[in-house]
Amino acid sequence: MMILGGCTERKQTKKIRVGNVYIGGDSPVTVQSMTNTDTRDINSTIAQIKELEEEGCSIVRLAVLDSEASEALGVIKKSVKVPLVADIHFDYRLAISAMENGADKIRLNPGNIGDRERVSKVVKVAKEREIPIRIGVNSGSLEKEIINKYGGATSEAMVESALNHAKILEEENFFDIALSLKASSVPMTIAAYRLMSQNSDYPLHLGVTEAGTLNGGTIKSSIGIGCLLAEGIGDTIRVSLTGEPKNEVRVGNLILKSLALKEGGIDFVSCPTCGRCRINLIDIANRVEKRLFNVNKNIKVAIMGCEVNGPGEAKEADIGIAGGKNEAVLFKKGEIVRKIPQEKIVDQLVEEVHKI
Repeated sequence: MMILGGCTERKQTKKIRVGNVYIGGDSPVTVQSMTNTDTRDINSTIAQIKELEEEGCSIVRLAVLDSEASEALGVIKKSVKVPLVADIHFDYRLAISAMENGADKIRLNPGNIGDRERVSKVVKVAKEREIPIRIGVNSGSLEKEIINKYGGATSEAMVESALNHAKILEEENFFDIALSLKASSVPMTIAAYRLMSQNSDYPLHLGVTEAGTLNGGTIKSSIGIGCLLAEGIGDTIRVSLTGEPKNEVRVGNLILKSLALKEGGIDFVSCPTCGRCRINLIDIANRVEKRLFNVNKNIKVAIMGCEVNGPGEAKEADIGIAGGKNEAVLFKKGEIVRKIPQEKIVDQLVEEVHKI
């Protein structure tokens, strides 16, 4: 088994293009999110997409519920940089309209949009415009016959459903396909993607659906997505959280960075504190992390509570502080530079980071 960057070497999947972004093959793993605004509210949707762009989101999905939303997508497209994915359910006409209005990718299940003639019409436009289709299978919305066959929602049921949908497109001679198999159960999600990875070369969009709020959802998503990425499975990810979409992007990028699958940005480390700590390290760490979150410097910053943890244990950090009594020492590459009074630690550390 080959190891790369602490992870099993990624499985080589089919490479597809989504606007100016590539998924699969030798392309880097990308982070996606989905707007929670009403797509018909053009200004609010544009504002949210730009916020996601600033957080490092590579692809954004929008719900297209009707023709008004589809037309709004065309206006939105002109004001943003990231590729846009139209989320379609049941109505094949919306898929066609969304592509005509500039969607870079369609998310639908071809088995749910009607007879083969309707599928052919969607595929015809997708081929003409070179627009890929993501087949998105969720454990909670499997076909009745699949549920009956497997006695419920299982990883095997999800894989069969996704492959059945893919076969419909393949029979139309369409192969620019991505697959997702999401469950709210982390073990089921992991099992489904593992099985699909063994049975298909289509790029995989990873995610744990309905993961929950920021705290619980971050944990479930990090375990599910992180486990698969560490095994070399997955080409793009979406962290599904109840709340602000920008948090999905932040967590997603942190997952990639923790597995050395993404470079750039501050690598922030801090100790858990103990009885030796004599400064308000928790507050300091939170404030420093917040102020450095969007700083695009490939450096490691350490916030340590005492002389035991820093600079000794954090000597590999480019810069950091180690707490003393109502003060801290500033160190660079393990060498102490000077002392800083507690009330000035945050400002002076951030200032020094910007100087690097």
